[in-house]
Amino acid sequence: MAAKITYQEDCFYATGSPSIPMTPVIDNHGFCAAPTLVVRPMGGAHMHSQVELNLLLSGSMELWFDNERLVIEAGELILFWGMLPHQVTACSDDAQFVVIHAPMALFLNLSRSSALRAALFAGELVRANRLLGYEVGQFLQWREDILSPGGTTQKTIEEEVSARIRRIENDGWTRLSAAEARSDVPKLGGHERLQAVESMTRFIFENGHTEISADDVAKSVGYHPNYAMAVFKRSVGVSIKKAILRHRLDTARALLLNTDRAISDVAFNSGFGSLSSFYASFAKRFNISPVAFRSQVRGAVAT
Repeated sequence: MAAKITYQEDCFYATGSPSIPMTPVIDNHGFCAAPTLVVRPMGGAHMHSQVELNLLLSGSMELWFDNERLVIEAGELILFWGMLPHQVTACSDDAQFVVIHAPMALFLNLSRSSALRAALFAGELVRANRLLGYEVGQFLQWREDILSPGGTTQKTIEEEVSARIRRIENDGWTRLSAAEARSDVPKLGGHERLQAVESMTRFIFENGHTEISADDVAKSVGYHPNYAMAVFKRSVGVSIKKAILRHRLDTARALLLNTDRAISDVAFNSGFGSLSSFYASFAKRFNISPVAFRSQVRGAVAT
């Protein structure tokens, strides 16, 4: 099971620490905010279940996101689903940002035809086309509210962040990454089913490295397997089986990048039952072998 931690531990910036979990459960999958405004290169890539909002206040930073290197400049607001491996690899000396993690339920609650929701769950990183005049103050207030226990209620924060997300969809946004092409758009409604999809995603996130199946994911929310698979596919856009495989491959990529573990250890610790299936799945998705990927990406990040 993924390690349960709080963002306040600031563990993601512990350079070179082998104890950094690849898939931490941050603040029980709910709202959280970075305890510092200062941007620092991270010790390694990680993943989490929430959707991340980064507002760069000053300077610039380089983000390694799902095997792409993207430069974010001051005044840019970006969003991405944390289930994709990501890492701040470099930044200017004056770089500062506000980091907000929002539960995925907020995005599942977007309209069933939402292109923004589809893009985020397809694994794309997007940038808001317009920064509002009060944006910086708003983000700083959200950060203060989240980090101050007993202050503003989560319901208020949820309503305000949800309103900002809807405005981003209305004002327009731009894809900055090149995610896997996908033609199907999420089509799910119903509060109970939305909660079930979020719970199933959490289950995959926390247990994907073990021998779980689509039936196990369905049982985790008390659904019949066929119904669970239909609900999940309509919401997230991929099947439960593919979501498990994708999570295992993303975990393997993070381990290949951040550790010196043998390829066999990476495969088995990511949830694969055999080396042959790991090699075949990795090469099919990324068009490169695990060994070549480790050599290529480590060399790129070091430059």
